[in-house]
Amino acid sequence: MIRIYLDSAPVIYLVERVEPYYAALQTAIHWDDLLVVSHLTRMECRILPMRTGDRQLLAEYDAFFASQIREIALLDARVMDKATEIRALYRFGIADSIHLAAAVVSGCEVFLTNDLRLTHFSEIVVRTL
Repeated sequence: MIRIYLDSAPVIYLVERVEPYYAALQTAIHWDDLLVVSHLTRMECRILPMRTGDRQLLAEYDAFFASQIREIALLDARVMDKATEIRALYRFGIADSIHLAAAVVSGCEVFLTNDLRLTHFSEIVVRTL
C-alpha cells in the first residue's frame, strides 16, 4: 500500500471516466493504495458541475470523495508555509503549490497528476498520466 495524493485532473478522469486516462488510472492505482486529496481538490472538481447545474455529476463527485478517498489532507499553516516555499522555488501556480505541499506534509509517497510541469518538483515522486 502506498499513499497517493490525487491532483484534480486524475479525480476528474476517474469520476467522468475520461479515456484514455481512465484506463491508465485503473492500472496506476491499486485497490489497497491509500488515496489522499485536500478540500482544494474537491472544490476544483465540483466547480464545473455546479456552474452548469449538473446535479447528477455533482452527486457522483460527492460519492467519489465519500467512498474512495481515505484521507483529506488539511490545509493548515504548515501546508501553506510549504506551499509558499514551493511557489517561491519552483514558480508553480498557487493551486499547484498548495496541492504539492499538502501531499508532502501529509506524508504521501506519490503525487499523481496530468501536469508535466510538476515533474520538476523533487520532494515527492510525481507521476503523470
